[in-house]
Amino acid sequence: MTELNWAPTSCTIPTVEQPLREEEFAALFRDALTGIVRSDATTAVFRLHSECKGRARDLAARETSCCSFFTFAFDDRDGELAMTITVPEAQTMVLTALVDAAARAAQLAGA
Repeated sequence: MTELNWAPTSCTIPTVEQPLREEEFAALFRDALTGIVRSDATTAVFRLHSECKGRARDLAARETSCCSFFTFAFDDRDGELAMTITVPEAQTMVLTALVDAAARAAQLAGA
């Protein structure tokens, strides 16, 4: 497993399962992430290969059930899936950590 460590302390998933969820996100990003746009401190858009739509939606639904401060929105754009994640101001550090982990997992330039 990778060392991602972006899950917040408020996460309701049992502690032993948190690395498994982080790894699921890392695998999605490794397999499908083509870019990230951070529009502001509370919002990031993850561009994914469109064939991963079901996988991304399932993961987002499960993540929202334990970390309700995450808001996920999906949009098909130019043959890709845009997964927009929004968090409240108090959770921007979690989003920053997720963006950084995604870039590392996908080995995007500048990560």
